[in-house]
Amino acid sequence: MTERQPLRCDVLVIGGGAAGVAAAAELALAGLSVELAEQRDALGGAYHRQPAGRPTAVHARGRRQWSRLVDAFARAGIAPRLRHVFLGLDSDGLAMLDDRAEGRVLVVRPRALVIAVGAIERVLPRPGWQLPGVMTAGGLQMILKEGGSPPPGDILIAGNGPLTIALAADLARLGHPPVALIEAGDPFARPAAALRLAAYPGLVAEAAGHLARVFASPTPWLRGERLTAIEPRNGRLAATIRDRRGATRTLAADLIALHDGIRPNDFGLPANEESDIVVVRAGDCREALGIRAAIADGRHAARQVIALLTQGPSIADDDAVLRQRRAQAVLGDLFRPIDGADPLAALPDETILCRCEGRTFSELRAMLAEGELSPREIRLNGRFGMGLCQGRFCADNVLHLIAAARPGDPAEPPMRLARDRWPARPVSIAALAADDDEQRES
Repeated sequence: MTERQPLRCDVLVIGGGAAGVAAAAELALAGLSVELAEQRDALGGAYHRQPAGRPTAVHARGRRQWSRLVDAFARAGIAPRLRHVFLGLDSDGLAMLDDRAEGRVLVVRPRALVIAVGAIERVLPRPGWQLPGVMTAGGLQMILKEGGSPPPGDILIAGNGPLTIALAADLARLGHPPVALIEAGDPFARPAAALRLAAYPGLVAEAAGHLARVFASPTPWLRGERLTAIEPRNGRLAATIRDRRGATRTLAADLIALHDGIRPNDFGLPANEESDIVVVRAGDCREALGIRAAIADGRHAARQVIALLTQGPSIADDDAVLRQRRAQAVLGDLFRPIDGADPLAALPDETILCRCEGRTFSELRAMLAEGELSPREIRLNGRFGMGLCQGRFCADNVLHLIAAARPGDPAEPPMRLARDRWPARPVSIAALAADDDEQRES
């Protein structure tokens, strides 16, 4: 650990999306000293990703929402630390930030830490999902938001949930509608859930706008169907689609965007029980409930921190968060897959499970047949979750398959192929050494 004096503040906020910006502004306006670290070169997060070109993929209401957040942030007088990657928190309560602009590690000693790093997109493995030209729907949406134009060629969207409809609508708005939208659920088959959604007029209006644009385009919305395999064919991608009756057909595309839901980004932070620092999660990294809840939860997290630092009364759950939790439950019911079978149960042995390390289902099944190996042993010996993403994509599926192979065992907690530890992100030796060099020169 460097001997350089750390930067001190009352609260360090990690993440410059809606939840982080809302929390930081609330904290600063309450009189606390606040630092905000964002790994990208602009605030905005995933939903409010700022475009390099013309803004086309975020509707006007979303831009007004972000403008209000930024105005409050500016009034609070916070200078965000952009291109600062959060590495972790040590047992002494020191937070480490990789300052990518300066090529050094910044050490911060806050009294409290607010983590607002958003959600992680969930993609189920399928044969061929690792091929070039296959990406996540969220990744494609970021391309549209940042660049204002879609990639060339035919695009196919497949998976489950309302984000796929929003993406199809964005592509149609840009004059590049997808060749097909494959949805595992069928909202039209669940009228009771649709009626319950009427209690949330904001969501209904947003959904109606997206659906109107999709229906006005030539894109077929194939409900109750699954994309089960992808293979290269004649320089393109051939997607096998299975309908609710079990019949299959093939659709060709140049790019395939997959999406099977989202989950909180709770990766990598150690428990830190020995430190006196207050740690609070905010927004989608605590509970993935969408943009409305993220803003409310950011402000709620700020009030929690203030109460904990001042030893004030505990803060009740925010009504707006509770309302969005109920709304997301309705959406989950509305988009529940028609085929309720386990999507991982019958995948071929050669299917890639861990994309970073190229590990397959057959390799995991062989390890499970050897005996009662722990998830950590499976990670270390089988290299599942040992690649660049460190299990962000494959850990859930690995643990699901372990539980399925051992039905009598207690369920492993999510993301426990290994112990949480820092650094949570890779950091260069040069950045770590930069502080020592500066200390020797001073």
